[in-house]
Amino acid sequence: MAALATHRLLIDVPGRADGRPLDLRLAPGERWGVLGPNGAGKTTLLHTLAGLRPPRSGEVHLEGRALSGWRRRALARRLGVVFQERHDDFPATVRETALIGRHPFLSPWQQEGPEDHARAEAALSRLDLSHLAERELATLSGGERQRVSLATVLTQAPAVWLADEPTNHLDLHHQVAVMGLLAEQAEGGGAVMMCLHDLNLAARWCSHLLLLYPDGEACWGPAEAMLAPAALERLYDQALTRVEVDGAPVFVPRC
Repeated sequence: MAALATHRLLIDVPGRADGRPLDLRLAPGERWGVLGPNGAGKTTLLHTLAGLRPPRSGEVHLEGRALSGWRRRALARRLGVVFQERHDDFPATVRETALIGRHPFLSPWQQEGPEDHARAEAALSRLDLSHLAERELATLSGGERQRVSLATVLTQAPAVWLADEPTNHLDLHHQVAVMGLLAEQAEGGGAVMMCLHDLNLAARWCSHLLLLYPDGEACWGPAEAMLAPAALERLYDQALTRVEVDGAPVFVPRC
């Protein structure tokens, strides 16, 4: 059974024709990258898959059941979302924020227990945040806040990760660390779908790719089949040169 699947899904992008319906099957162990230019609908797709935005038509299924059939708390235990940007309305420390990932597993007014705290501490360590645990979010850099978002979802431990620009604001070292983390989630039986602007990160780390064009056209499949320069040049309206580095494709823009 697919961890996440769509049936004839059309995402609702205002002012755009319907385009190609999406029939996707995201299986445990797979790492899907969503590529496309600005405005192609990458964020809209992820929000639709998470049940945060209704589709124009079609359905999304999580573990064989339509999203509409899931109670919100049960859904939050199985599916986690890393947003491209987050707005923190209330003061909180890094540790308090990571513990939010355990809320779907707690009854109303229940306090976090030792296991919840242990999960949060492990997540902070994995994202290189332990030394910032008592810092207020408002005092962090953009990259540090992004790693807190990832640590919160790691504390949640969902079966399906939907990550919108997970490497946003990150330096090179932490970009590689985060892509390694997402690969670990898939290798442990999870399923990951991430929107990416960095074509080379997608080529290096993704098992499957979904290409979204501004007019609603889409194509998808195993990464090695989708990394054709002609298709990518049309996707980005940019000439590219493909080279091999340590057996992996690397794409360099041509002027």
